Amino acid sequence: MAKVILSKSEYMMYLKHPAWLWLKKHDKSKLPEVSADLQAMFDAGHNFEKYAEAHFPDATMLGFNDFSEYSSLPQRTADALKNGAKTIFQGRFEAENITFICDVLRVVGQNEVDLYEIKSSTKVKTDHILDLAFQVTVLEKCGYAVRDVFVMHVDTNYIRKGEIDSKQIVATKDVTEDVKSELNRTARHIKGALEVIQSSEMPDPTPARCALGSYKEWLEVYKNIRPLEEGSIFELCRLNPKTVRLLEEENIKRLADIPEQIVDKKQQKWQIQATQKAEPIVDTYKIKKFLAKLEYPLYFFDYETLSDVVPPYDNTTPYEQIPFQYSLHVLESPSSELKHMGYLHDTTDNPAKPLSETLKVQIGDKGTIIAWNMSFEKGCNTRLGRIEPDYKEFYEDLNSRMADLMIPFSSGYYIDANFGGSASIKNVLPVLVPELSYKELGIQEGGSAQRSWMDAVLYEKRTDKDQVLKDLEEYCKLDTLAMVEIFNFLTKLVAGEGGNASKAEQLSIEL
Repeated sequence: MAKVILSKSEYMMYLKHPAWLWLKKHDKSKLPEVSADLQAMFDAGHNFEKYAEAHFPDATMLGFNDFSEYSSLPQRTADALKNGAKTIFQGRFEAENITFICDVLRVVGQNEVDLYEIKSSTKVKTDHILDLAFQVTVLEKCGYAVRDVFVMHVDTNYIRKGEIDSKQIVATKDVTEDVKSELNRTARHIKGALEVIQSSEMPDPTPARCALGSYKEWLEVYKNIRPLEEGSIFELCRLNPKTVRLLEEENIKRLADIPEQIVDKKQQKWQIQATQKAEPIVDTYKIKKFLAKLEYPLYFFDYETLSDVVPPYDNTTPYEQIPFQYSLHVLESPSSELKHMGYLHDTTDNPAKPLSETLKVQIGDKGTIIAWNMSFEKGCNTRLGRIEPDYKEFYEDLNSRMADLMIPFSSGYYIDANFGGSASIKNVLPVLVPELSYKELGIQEGGSAQRSWMDAVLYEKRTDKDQVLKDLEEYCKLDTLAMVEIFNFLTKLVAGEGGNASKAEQLSIEL
């Protein structure tokens, strides 16, 4: 029988859900492929690593490119240290049944080391501590004393001025005490993880056992193990492991059977009520009040943004959302013809100034600017005003005129069970305006729009730039057209024309 080995990543799988580790070892076909979003996160981490590694100019890089090099890595690591290397990157340590690859290990004495973990996050997180506790356990079993432990993460206070300053973009946090306080629990968890690997039966896969914020990701795996029936409790929005456990203890399997007192979020209560009624719940009075505050001309407005751990332009910070595109549908009056305008940056330089110049020409100084989840657009406006101070007052005026079309849905004025408890435009649009769809577009959601533009334009990694730009125009244009059509739906609804008004119960819900 092959030797049982538990790696650091597998240990973290176990902590998130024991069945996750079992599937990794026994039935990988049930695990999904790495998503584009997750791969983008990995890529961001790799981009940040070089700035953290620059703090150790004397380091020896080890690492591996294939399985043969991975297998030989423990010996190559031992050889490097024996030959006098004081700092190593990507060394592998193995003791008994456990192994890990370090980010940075620094020799500070006879068999005494400091350990550094590089993370592209903006702060130290719980899973970083648990990850490092596993590493320390392996090192101690290998005969090393670990003196100090650190997490190197992104400093969000860093503002780029010229070339990236590796000393300023990296923040280093001493987590020694936190890590060492976890060592006893780590030993118990390692024992449990090894037992799971050697078991012929999968641990109970219920999402009630999820930990470390893994619920949403595990649910996608769970659906491969236990296909969900329509109307399952797992369709309830904002569900968490604690609530799943309560529902399972009460043997409640259908969303419509969930007692409202079990849930504590208003969106969950609304979703349950609408499911039980099997028809929309509408507060026509509040919708009419909301619409009455809008002043023509109406500007339906949406940004697409870039964001990277390493700020690409001067005067920007890590992970800052900088618009590279906007779509603008304009309705001058209730009876006027709808017009569309927009801007899409297509070069590697900072889009802030040319975008601002174009927007100032296209958008008038009177009328309501309508966005969906307007806090995002308002935040972008504030950042653009900071990056381009000549436009600061212009963007402040835009923010003072904004209205959020999401409010009738996020505030419960219009509730439909088919929204799935979400007020996202991607959930609302297919229900209210099914003839409009993102499904046929080359780009179908914001994360993909961001990645596609950055790869094709900013970093010039793709050869199909023209197609990407065309797909982006269609996608962003649909975002604002969707708002126009949802606005039209609400307008007809309160006027008693079309929509679901004839079926809807006009009911104000106070929670």
